[in-house]
Amino acid sequence: MTDTPRRVYADKQLPQVHGAMAAVSNEIKARADDLGIDRAILELVNLRCSQINGCAFCLHLHTHLALRAGESPQRIAVLSAWRESGLFSRVEQAALTIAESVTKVSERHLADNEYDRLREDLTDDQLALLVYAASMINAFNRVSILSHHPVSHREHFGAPVKRSNHAS
Repeated sequence: MTDTPRRVYADKQLPQVHGAMAAVSNEIKARADDLGIDRAILELVNLRCSQINGCAFCLHLHTHLALRAGESPQRIAVLSAWRESGLFSRVEQAALTIAESVTKVSERHLADNEYDRLREDLTDDQLALLVYAASMINAFNRVSILSHHPVSHREHFGAPVKRSNHAS
């Protein structure tokens, strides 16, 4: 008798579709470089969307990628309270506003004056690209959450995690 997995890993089940999603993600990264959007900003967008959606797999992965892109542990730690932290530039704030607006699109739409403020700090191409970036990570979040992709106990950032038998 073979054990059937509880969940279908959608990315493994239809690798061609996942590959197409990855190709779009790679195109976003390439255009970001062309448009002067730092890789760390893209990772902040990925992290913020993943926080809102509660995607543990993507939070783990994009924390590693953000650190590799030069993001600080302090800013990652306070990302969910970015408005209150005073640690993020106007461009980063605009990117995070887009991330939250795309992720919570069913809850609240940006008012015209809020949208106009984004255009003060971003070119139209940058704004459009960040909408695509937030849309793609939201798609990846949904695939990972519904597939229940595991977070390994070994960190990508360095040494394996030491696990205790009690909560701290």
